Amino acid sequence: MKKPLLIGITGGTGSGKSTVSTEILKSIHEKNVAIIEQDSYYKDQSHLSFEERVKTNYDHPFAFDNDLLIQHLKDLLNRKPIEKPIYDFERHTRKKETITVYPKEIIILEGILILADEEIRNLCDIKIFVDTDSDVRVIRRIERDMKERGRTLDSVINQYMTTVRPAHMQFVEPSKKHADIIIPEGGYNKVAIDIIVTKINSILGK
Repeated sequence: MKKPLLIGITGGTGSGKSTVSTEILKSIHEKNVAIIEQDSYYKDQSHLSFEERVKTNYDHPFAFDNDLLIQHLKDLLNRKPIEKPIYDFERHTRKKETITVYPKEIIILEGILILADEEIRNLCDIKIFVDTDSDVRVIRRIERDMKERGRTLDSVINQYMTTVRPAHMQFVEPSKKHADIIIPEGGYNKVAIDIIVTKINSILGK
């Protein structure tokens, strides 16, 4: 059996990684694709108090359980199903439940730091960096965290200035050099998406 195709999509917070994934899915049958979010692999913090969890720097590589992520990626590439963690962003720790993900022809891995980790990026067949202006990214971050993650405006701004922006400059931006393709304009670049889909189809022999 042919090994699944692993596509890594990275970029700063709010850059449009999910938009790129959605645009790719429009051109490829969804039943052939499994999506893995690096955000699901934040470390379990159930042993810490809520106050301690809130202080975690979620934009630093140490916040992620990359060992588990790498093992799960290898399992999927070897056609084995996985139990993907579910992270509770309001309680700042993992839920007890998991989601069963079955191996598919294409695996899309999304996350801000996937190209910053050598072992993860070496597993990727196609590496994509979504490059979006910082002002657009911070507005998207505010909207997402307030609507989907139960955060206040002050907490989002404080987190952005104290951890998100410094981590972006230290880890995310330098990882751009490892990308095969850099997509500007937050994922709405149709030419870039068409090139990626053409490449995917050529690798899959379609």
